[in-house]
Amino acid sequence: MTEKETILITGGAGFIGSHVVRRFVKSEKYIIVNLDKLTYAGNLENLRDIEDNPNYKFVKGDICDFAFIKELFSKYDFKGVIHLAAESHVDRSISNPMEFIQTNVVGTVGLLNAAKDSWANIGDRRFYHVSTDEVYGSLGETGFFTETTPYDPQSPYSASKASSDHFVRAYGNTYGLPFVISNCSNNYGPNHFPEKLIPLMIHNIKNGKPLPVYGKGENVRDWLYVEDHARAIELIFEKGKNGDTYNIGGFNEWKNIDLVHLLCDVMDDKLGNSQGTSRKLITYVKDRAGHDLRYAIDATKLQQELGWEPSLQFKEGLEKTIDWYLANEKWLQDVTSGDYLKYYDEHYANR
Repeated sequence: MTEKETILITGGAGFIGSHVVRRFVKSEKYIIVNLDKLTYAGNLENLRDIEDNPNYKFVKGDICDFAFIKELFSKYDFKGVIHLAAESHVDRSISNPMEFIQTNVVGTVGLLNAAKDSWANIGDRRFYHVSTDEVYGSLGETGFFTETTPYDPQSPYSASKASSDHFVRAYGNTYGLPFVISNCSNNYGPNHFPEKLIPLMIHNIKNGKPLPVYGKGENVRDWLYVEDHARAIELIFEKGKNGDTYNIGGFNEWKNIDLVHLLCDVMDDKLGNSQGTSRKLITYVKDRAGHDLRYAIDATKLQQELGWEPSLQFKEGLEKTIDWYLANEKWLQDVTSGDYLKYYDEHYANR
């Protein structure tokens, strides 16, 4: 029997990371070491169903703790890194840009150094950096982001991710570190921390709270179901070409206000409200500083080279997402109150 390769996944207790970790663990092809700092957005309850799987190990730690990262790479012979750990909320980056620079830029470089210094047979390893479409800036009413679109980040968050992308490529070019990068559109699905649009609206509609919409709600985003993203990451990690970038999008553009209207209508059906009830909660608020007008991903390369395409129509994915949140009220209460950290203390601290 072939020995399983050990893979490091950073940020694996977060929204996207937890779905990636679960997919890789359940494939039974790898031993997965999940490294997460467990900030407000990292929640081990997201992975309760696999916590005792022999292919899975959780390690609490900070990618900016370079001595710790070096020791981790010495302890495990990682055949690959899938790097998702990042500060990711644009509003938070506007109020505290230094935190984003530290985690997203300095932390990424620390991981790159650890990989470069510890991987003796560098040719059979892979550093996979998961990034965002926001590095490309903003589109007008037409056109799409492709893998060759020039970078034009417009927020501290997107600037920090653009910088980390450049460092990954620089380490590939300078030190021969094998790498791939993917840039994805907006994700939605279960386990999403409720500061982001879709889970925030679901939470507020259920509790009769105002639904804040920036500006006139005319900003456009491309939405990608998180499990489809995890499947794309697996494909790229296993079959992508070293040194390449792959855009991952849902082929699914929505104006924010149209998306909120759809959420309101579906939630009214689910909650037994008369149609139009939830739309009355919509409240227009001052637009975000530097708010990009439109993102749209062209995922043709991923589709043609690796055979990936989205598996769900948007309304189907949205209904699955809503059903999950309505069935997991305690999860939502825990993450909004900070009680998710109790799970680590109760289940992992003494392991």
